[in-house]
This record gives sequence, structure tokens and C-alpha cells, in this order.
Amino acid sequence: MTVDGEALERLNKRVRGGGAEKYHAANAAKGKLFARERVALLVDEGSFVEDGLYANALADGLPADGVVTGTATIDGRQVCLMANDSTVKAGSWGARTVEKIIRIIERAYDTGVPMVYLVDSAGARITDQVELFPGRRGAGKIFWNQVRASGSIPQVCALFGPSAAGGAYIPAFCDVVAMVDGNASMYLGSDRMVEMVTGEKTTLEAMGGAKVHCAESGVGHFLCKTEAEALDVVKRYLSYLPANWTQQPPTAEAVEAPAKADLAALVPASERQAFDMRRYVKGLLDEGSFFEIQALWAKELTIGFGRLNGEVVGVVGNNSMFKGGVLFVDSADKASRFVQLCDAFNVPLLFLSDVPGFMVGSAVEKQGIIRHGAKMITAISEATVPKICVVVRKAYGAGLYAMAGPGFEPEATIALPTAKIAVMGAEAAVNAVYANKIAAIEDEAERAAFVAAKRAEYEQDIDIVRLASELVIDTIVEPHELRAELVRRFTAARSKERHFSRRRHGVTPV
Repeated sequence: MTVDGEALERLNKRVRGGGAEKYHAANAAKGKLFARERVALLVDEGSFVEDGLYANALADGLPADGVVTGTATIDGRQVCLMANDSTVKAGSWGARTVEKIIRIIERAYDTGVPMVYLVDSAGARITDQVELFPGRRGAGKIFWNQVRASGSIPQVCALFGPSAAGGAYIPAFCDVVAMVDGNASMYLGSDRMVEMVTGEKTTLEAMGGAKVHCAESGVGHFLCKTEAEALDVVKRYLSYLPANWTQQPPTAEAVEAPAKADLAALVPASERQAFDMRRYVKGLLDEGSFFEIQALWAKELTIGFGRLNGEVVGVVGNNSMFKGGVLFVDSADKASRFVQLCDAFNVPLLFLSDVPGFMVGSAVEKQGIIRHGAKMITAISEATVPKICVVVRKAYGAGLYAMAGPGFEPEATIALPTAKIAVMGAEAAVNAVYANKIAAIEDEAERAAFVAAKRAEYEQDIDIVRLASELVIDTIVEPHELRAELVRRFTAARSKERHFSRRRHGVTPV
């Protein structure tokens, strides 16, 4: 059968128009854009080449089978993308939907370009479950391909609506997920299913809304107010990464650090006094270049991309403004995944240490703090990109190990004049060693003098110049010299040979 030009034009218009007008209107009322509008906002004008436009074209009410797939450029760089069309059966998956998604991920992997997921889907169509669910080219193949592509190409998700049931794993397998507050959600079972199975009465927002996942579960990375903001996150995220694991991150024009940044003034003399590591990072990096990731989750640890003299670096810093900068289960997981991300895509790592150590106590032990801490230290050990540890104020206990201390083959361990490296802080150490003797001194003044003397002895034992003299640390620099020191050292490390161990892979303590 042949199709004349007029008939083809009508078909194209129908397919590109998506679902019924009432569904477009309902989405607009929620502040949601049409899938094709999202694509147009994200990619360079005129660059989108669509695949599978006529999927299920003979069926009634299933234009493109509810998903837009194809290739395009973002800021001149090639990407592959998919976008669920929620005006078509709520963006649900049919057999051809699944096939289109599989094909575009395979193309991204085969051509070595980033894969972008614009997700807004109610999940699988139960009526099509035999065709889409169990087979060799069923929905499981989507996730298999995502796992295969992980660390080979960047994968980034912007979530505009639901990502339900098995479909929730598409965001979960991405490097990062931007979620639109009020509309985006991820959940394995709907609120009705949860009540039926467990008796719990909840709502989709309370169980799997954007705030929950960006601030509590850690599955979401960026909480966005609008769809345009989420699309900007996708663009900015990709701007720090190469197209694939074989390439280097893109270089930008060098920019100086903020002129008013006084790094010395940001760090209080007393380690009991908190300071915001995010301000320190922004004062150290090229002005305006810091791109924080997971800002709302596990805030005791700050992570993100930035640039030093135009070159991309990944930053991991303890933030004493939150929980004293102590490492917890979630912050260990946050660091582990980010370090793996940077190592996969050849992004050098900068560790800014102000860490009292890992949290102790029955609650965190039951949560598996040892296992999660081991996972973080595993990630640090396995990372072969250039890495530099800067002890800004303190690195106590296993916190030194978790922040890429000397034993983990960093390119350098740099200490600021405020730095302290020890098994524990002076107060805790004196109490641990002399608790009984301190308790036995009845005179308050005598007791205070004894404690002060022992603390002074301890501080002398861990003196930073002594550690430098014994080559534990590589240098001591003033805060105003740190940026230039880092630029020089990262430049020298660019040609580093990267190999860790003779094996297929380790057994990670997940």
C-alpha cells in the first residue's frame, strides 16, 4: 500500500500531536509541558532526529506508542534521548514503547554518547503485559542496557511526573535525577496498592514525591521548581562530563576564584565552631563553577563538580554546619557513588577534609555503619583518577581514610596550617586514656590543669610540622596559596597511569 503526500502529512500531524486535547489541557493545568516541547527546550534548535515516529501508527489513540526517541545535540554535543508522552495512556509502556527505549539506549552505548531520559510514565500497560514484560526484548532489557551503559556513557534523568513500579528503575540506574517538585514521583507500588498489601494509608507525594526522594531517600539529586529548571540541570550536568569513558571532561575558559574570597577567614580557629564548606568550595574554585549534587540529602557531606583554572574536578568536602561533619550511613553512600561517577568519567577528585570520623552508637551500628563506611573506603581505594586530599581543619580516625588520606595513594596530602590528623581529637583522647585518673582528682582546679597539660602533650604529638617532617603529609600551604598549588598538582597528574588491581572486580560491601 502506498501513502500519498497528503495522507502522510495528516498522519505526521496526528502522530506528532500526541493524545487527546483534554490530556494536553490537564497537563498544562499542572504546569507540565508536552513531551515534544520538553525535547525542543532541551536540544539545539533543528538538531533532533526522531526514530520510531510511526510506532503503533495503525492503532487507535497510541501515537508513537507514547514515547519520543531520537538523537540531537545539546550545546553542540551529540546525545540520545527518550521522552515519555503522558498524553498517551498516561505515558504507559506498551511493547513498542519498550522496544523504542531499548533501541535508543543501545544506540547511545554503541556510538558512545550520553543518554538523556525525560520521564513521565504511569508504568506498564497491564493489557500488554505478555508482549512487554517477560521476553528477551521485554522491559527487563531496558535495565540490562542501562547497567551495561553505566560508567561507559553519562546517563541523566529529568523526572516530570510519575515513574511507577518497574519504571521507577529507569531513574534509579541514571547517574543523577532532577525532579520537578509537586509533579514528579517515584514509587514501586501506588498508594492504593500499598494500602491493600500493608494496610498503610499514604499518598504518592508523601511516599515517593520529589521532596522525599531528594531530601530523605537520596534517589533524587536535584529538586527543581519548574520543568525548565530541570532541563537546565540536564544541560549543566552534561557540560562537566565527556561523551563517554574514553574521553576527557571538556575544558572551559579559565576563570579566577571570587576576588572577595578569604579562605583563611572562613575557617574558625576552634574546631568546635562550625563553618560552611560550600562557601569554602566556592571561594576556591573558578567563580560560578560549583555545581552541587544532592544538596538536600546527607548534608554533612558536600559533593559536586567545579572547575580549577577551567579544568573539571569533583569535590568531596565535610560540612560541619550539619551534624558536625560526621560521616553517617547516607553520607558514606553519597560519597561512594559520586567518587565512582568521577572515576568512571575521568574527573579528578579533590577532597576537603574537616571530619571528626564516622558516627558511633547503637542506632548507626544497626543501620550498618561499618558496611557503609567500608563501601566508601572501597570507592576511594578503587578510584584511579588523580586525587588530592586537603586537610582543611581535621581528619580524625577512619575519616582520614574515607577522605583519601596518605594510605590511599593520593597525588598529594596537603595540610593547611589549621590541620590536625589523629586517631581522635585531643579531648576524646585524653578522656579515653586518663578517664580513671581524671575522675580520681577531687580538686577542680587541679583536675583542669591535669587535663590541659595532657591535651597539650597530645597536640604536640600530632603537630602538623612533625607529620610533614615524617613525610605523612606532602606540604603545608597557606589558604591563599591553596588554589595555585592545586592547579599545579592536578596539571602534573594528568598523565597518570591508571590501574588498581589484577582482577575482574572486587566484592563491594554494599
